[in-house]
Amino acid sequence: MIRTDTIYFLGRNENHMREITEQQILALAPNAAAASNGRKISQKGGFVKLERTQDDTLYMGECTGSGKSNYITSADYIDENNPVFRCTCPSRQFPCKHSLALMYEMLAKKEFGICEVPEDIQKKREKKQAKENKANEAAKPESEMTEEEKKQAEKKKASAARTAKNARVKKLKSQLEGLDLVEKVVNDLMSAGLGTIGGASLKTYQQLAKQMGDYYLPGPQRLCNQLLIEITAFQKDQDESHYDAAISVLEKLWTLIRKSRQYINEKLENDDVTLEDTILYEELGGIWKLSELEELGKSKKNASLMQLSFWVTYDEARKEYIDTGCWADLDNGEIFMNYNYRPLKSLKYVKQEDSIFGVAKVPSAVFYPGDGNVRVRWDGAQIRAYEQADYEAVFQHAVTSVRQEAKAVKNFLKNAMTQPMMIKLLAFNRIGKTGEDFVLADKNDDTILLGNMPGMEETTLRLSMLPNGALLENQVLLGAFYYNKENRRLMVQPLSIITHDAVVRLLY
Repeated sequence: MIRTDTIYFLGRNENHMREITEQQILALAPNAAAASNGRKISQKGGFVKLERTQDDTLYMGECTGSGKSNYITSADYIDENNPVFRCTCPSRQFPCKHSLALMYEMLAKKEFGICEVPEDIQKKREKKQAKENKANEAAKPESEMTEEEKKQAEKKKASAARTAKNARVKKLKSQLEGLDLVEKVVNDLMSAGLGTIGGASLKTYQQLAKQMGDYYLPGPQRLCNQLLIEITAFQKDQDESHYDAAISVLEKLWTLIRKSRQYINEKLENDDVTLEDTILYEELGGIWKLSELEELGKSKKNASLMQLSFWVTYDEARKEYIDTGCWADLDNGEIFMNYNYRPLKSLKYVKQEDSIFGVAKVPSAVFYPGDGNVRVRWDGAQIRAYEQADYEAVFQHAVTSVRQEAKAVKNFLKNAMTQPMMIKLLAFNRIGKTGEDFVLADKNDDTILLGNMPGMEETTLRLSMLPNGALLENQVLLGAFYYNKENRRLMVQPLSIITHDAVVRLLY
């Protein structure tokens, strides 16, 4: 998830109110509805009192609401890069509509009286500062510590390590126990036959899949849910594509069970629960911290990442929307993915990401374990507009041989644990039609068929809607290689066309 809060607000001004734009408000809003509601509150005169401190670090408002008492909302800018929003309303959204309304009052240049910092907010500031001081003290270089401080630091470090190790061992044993349950589900399904499972037995398997959450097995649980979804769909329409999809999920699930059991047993036998560079950690319930990935050496300083495509999908098995950004590393042309997960039950509180038409200048980008288009994350970035050199870098790094790339992708997709697609930058000589199908040809006149990957928004037809035919000659395509089971051939879904001065997105 991209955070650009370091550029949201301008600096404080001792004589004038803080400058703010509507774009900045929308960027902070958890969703469009919250921003709209905040705007309406401001426009309808919902505030009965507005105040700010002389140093311009705190803005406060008393707002009418549905409760018996007015709501007190505030925006605290004591930390310029990380403003804190508080409100006495019961909303779980952050910032709530009243906080957003307060910012709309600032945007409208309403009259704010001068006040002192309230005692409760001053205490919260002091508590936050004390916490930061404690963290800074803990991070004090050993060279600056006294001997007593060094001993205390070593004791705390050893104690924390023991606690963390015991927790990991306990979790691994629980996961091992849960894998037995997963294997039972798989064996029962295979014995019964996927096409013969009835309504009553299906409910039983759904309950078993639900239990996997008690064993810290989100990966196997998600695959079991996906398997049951495909079986249910097959029973309704007898479409063979659902049956084939179920077989593919079953293959991946079985591979995950086998590799996970081996991985856990080795960890326990060797009494080694340290984190490793493996996708199994996340599949088995682990949640990576940026610092942990950096410790594994999976980071890059001062990265320049250019967003080339963006799309939103809904994962029925996970019960969540996934906002996906596709980024090219301008240094080497590698393609990385950036994900923002929005659970269905939390849509009100998790903001949807949006397209970024520019390049992210990232002080420290971290990469997840895995092969192919791995996930990238960062904390804080400056977004700049595209430059001519960015387009040239894309052309420089694009692969030129479809035949060579297709061979490598085929081997990659054979692995049941990998993603079902591989996104590449492809330099092409032309894109044209053969009958009803679009075909890409490289400089060697080697060709590959273009199509639409199942589960993705269709884009291929949009090639015929481009305003300029020159876009289909001697450009670079951002394309997703995938295996079309119906045609039994490797195909590419077009995502964007990059020219020497533009990015033409087929997905936004």
